[in-house]
Amino acid sequence: MLSAVRGSSSALLRNWLSSRCPTAGTSSLLRADTRRNYATEIWKNTKNVEVEAALARTEALYKTYKPVSPGTRHLKRPLNPHIYEGRPVRLLTIAKRKNGGRNQHGVITVRHRGGGHRQRIRTIDFMREEPGIHDVIRIEYDPGRSAHIALLRNRDPMSEGTKKWSYIIATEGLRAGDHVQSFRQGIPEGFIPGFDMSLEKKLEETVDEAGEAGEVVKDSEAQAAARADAESSAQTLALGILRTMTLKPGNVLPLRLIPPGTVINNIALSPKGRALLVRSAGSFGQVITHEEGGKYVHVRLQSGEVRKVLRDCCATIGKVSNTLWKNRMLGKAGRRRWLGWRPAVRGVAMNANDHPHGGGRGKSKSNKHPVSIWGWGTKGTRTRKPGPKGPKNSNKMVVRERPRGKEKRSS
Repeated sequence: MLSAVRGSSSALLRNWLSSRCPTAGTSSLLRADTRRNYATEIWKNTKNVEVEAALARTEALYKTYKPVSPGTRHLKRPLNPHIYEGRPVRLLTIAKRKNGGRNQHGVITVRHRGGGHRQRIRTIDFMREEPGIHDVIRIEYDPGRSAHIALLRNRDPMSEGTKKWSYIIATEGLRAGDHVQSFRQGIPEGFIPGFDMSLEKKLEETVDEAGEAGEVVKDSEAQAAARADAESSAQTLALGILRTMTLKPGNVLPLRLIPPGTVINNIALSPKGRALLVRSAGSFGQVITHEEGGKYVHVRLQSGEVRKVLRDCCATIGKVSNTLWKNRMLGKAGRRRWLGWRPAVRGVAMNANDHPHGGGRGKSKSNKHPVSIWGWGTKGTRTRKPGPKGPKNSNKMVVRERPRGKEKRSS
């Protein structure tokens, strides 16, 4: 009897507690669910370091992988730990609308294009007209080019929008925290301390002051020689200081201020135009010589061609970044499809009406010269006709053509 009373009282107490606090009975269950959810979230955000260490095989320059699948057997990527892993600045991007290599009439004009991952075009500042110091915020990957790009921030507090933030093609060795400067509009006043005024102006002022005091006399030959020596030494010193302060990777200078032998990239072909030459990964040009009394500078391009460029055109100091890009290995065909490249069929595998190499019993082009699908020579045949038979003034600025054939193999 006593046990029945105790059981009923405990049941009443349990019912009263559940009515007063409905969650009291389920608190332990909620705690268990919460722990389980927290554990699940932690497990989702945790990387399996042991598996990554087993699959990854880092070398000095490239990252290779353990061949656990055919796609990773030959996969090789350059090591770029300085690349920013986040998203680009939305203000400096444009949505890329793909057309699969087709023109406005729907005809394929560029073959082997289509599909690929979704991309946004990064707007690159090829003019570099904004003067002053720009800080390098980070180095980013650009899906639209082989070189890396650098995000710049203008130190001018009055600048806004695209004048405040801009993308440029990163120069080799450029890192976050560095600063670059553009001298496209000339050297600003006061840039070199102690050389704010030219020597000619200083000499004119001293002559005027002496004339007012009645002490002006004609210079003798010794005084003229001494003045010329002082002027030349001061100019040499000012030029040395100027080159030390301006010839830094990432800075933009007119070609007239760049000494011979300097490695350059992003070369413009008109004084007020944008950079057109030497923009791909690892490429560089070199200033060869300045014409005496002329308006051209001889520049050697990546192909070995030496051409004349107007001395007022601008170029960037240094080599383009991501020099190891050309030695990468994609590893599998799917990774090429991610980049927007479709398969290319061999000519000998086609029918005779589809390609000059097609048709026949067996896959052979017989004794035909290797040509493209349109019949153009593909191996060594020169299709461009410079000089009198080709476009007018097509080689006007070329001092020395790029090496070909035996000349190229010997070099």
